[in-house]
Amino acid sequence: MAKLVECIPNFSVSKEQDEAVFQGLVDTANSVPGCTLFDVQTDGSHNRCVFTLIGSPAAIEEVAFQLTKKATETIDMTRHVGQHPRMGATDVIPFVPQMDVSVAECVEMSKRVAQRIWDELRVPSFLYEDSATRPERKNLATCRKGQFEGMSEKLLEPDWAPDYGERKIHPTAGIVAIGARMPLIAFNVNLGTSDLEIAKKIAKAIRGSSGGFQFCKAIGIMLEDRNIAQVSMNMVNFEGTPLYYAYEMIRALAERYGVPIIGSELVGLTPGKALIDCAEHYLKLENFDCKNQVMEYHLIDMNQ
Repeated sequence: MAKLVECIPNFSVSKEQDEAVFQGLVDTANSVPGCTLFDVQTDGSHNRCVFTLIGSPAAIEEVAFQLTKKATETIDMTRHVGQHPRMGATDVIPFVPQMDVSVAECVEMSKRVAQRIWDELRVPSFLYEDSATRPERKNLATCRKGQFEGMSEKLLEPDWAPDYGERKIHPTAGIVAIGARMPLIAFNVNLGTSDLEIAKKIAKAIRGSSGGFQFCKAIGIMLEDRNIAQVSMNMVNFEGTPLYYAYEMIRALAERYGVPIIGSELVGLTPGKALIDCAEHYLKLENFDCKNQVMEYHLIDMNQ
């Protein structure tokens, strides 16, 4: 069985803000043999794009480096403005095991790519999640705290030397977080209000670090182009904290402020079971057996 790894790099640019730079990244992603660009999400308010690639370990390592090289050459973080927290042109590179690949193998991939990015591009990096060298670096938000503008000072603090590179950011490309992790779901809920404080209060109530759901990371942001507030989430374990848990809690909290939910969105790909779990919950299915009652699971088994 062929080994497959998923990589979901995030870049600090959007098609809406700079179509030429965005298209250059897409062309680079499609130029490396042995990997497939499954999905690209771009958001003008976030001024950010998210790629989903799947391929052999060697091909994924190569495409991760080539995309970082392209981003370093074409994105100037001193001019970047967006709603989403960010610290680098290539902001984060997660490696996710998919087929016949272990988390440990993805950890080693992350280290090799981080070393090459420093050696050839002089962009430093933090290792995060399962690749983290210190407990506080497992959390991407902790690594990113201070963002691009405050990162030069942060790297001089005793506990925040980069895992790869010197204690200074690349002048225009910043610093990147690189690591191995299990699949997460980027899930956003849009509120029918322009009051950002409401979204921030809801995000604080539901995120694990503030005493909310253990496997939920959440922030409140504004979608300037739509003039609405959004609760933006990373669900790092959809079985430990299902999507409908977060959705229902956001709805209950929003109702306290007299605010409706006007929509939600998934960024990038998501495990099908996460959506099946939502269907099971809202349809109140009794004695439901996902593996035996969903046709696609049988078709997958037939093709293996």
